[in-house]
Amino acid sequence: MIHSTKPIDDATPLDDISGLKLPSDKVYSLKEIYVAEANNIAQATIKYLSAPPSKKVAPFSYEWLSELHKEMFGNVWDWGGKFRQVELSIGIKAYQVPIALKELADDIEFWDKHKTFDVYETATRIHHKAVQIHPFQNGNGRWSRMLANIYLRQNGSMPVKWQEDMLSKENPHRDEYIQALKAADNGDYSNLVQMHRNTF
Repeated sequence: MIHSTKPIDDATPLDDISGLKLPSDKVYSLKEIYVAEANNIAQATIKYLSAPPSKKVAPFSYEWLSELHKEMFGNVWDWGGKFRQVELSIGIKAYQVPIALKELADDIEFWDKHKTFDVYETATRIHHKAVQIHPFQNGNGRWSRMLANIYLRQNGSMPVKWQEDMLSKENPHRDEYIQALKAADNGDYSNLVQMHRNTF
């Protein structure tokens, strides 16, 4: 069984700045990198969440799933939108990523067409499966939550106000979120669905 939470860490490691695309004429602090990431993500947020995006804008296709990650991180990191080639402590084997992401795109199309679940559960399952796959070198949690929010917005619901420091030990929702992901690993989506119904 694939687990979503062993361990989870959304932050770019301090010792890994390979692929940084910011101008190379200075040394950047971690805070400066986070600010650059936040600005990049804000552009995607405005594009997809300021108004309900059409299916042309957000088709949830295989190609678009990785394009969204590039839109969120590609101004800062050259690994934005590129499938990882290394094994992580969480997620499937790197060589399995393309097939798993294609399966997710196909699942989304099926769920949407046949109304298999309500909007909140569909968004939840998209989020959870994206975390399980962990297709990219970094930014997977933020990308997964953005996917869920775009689906919610596209289908007439308001996006969840996830905090970017969702996995910070200081975040009051951290434990709830991790436990909800663990329950979803075991087929119980109820708590994670409830989190998608909330706006915190």
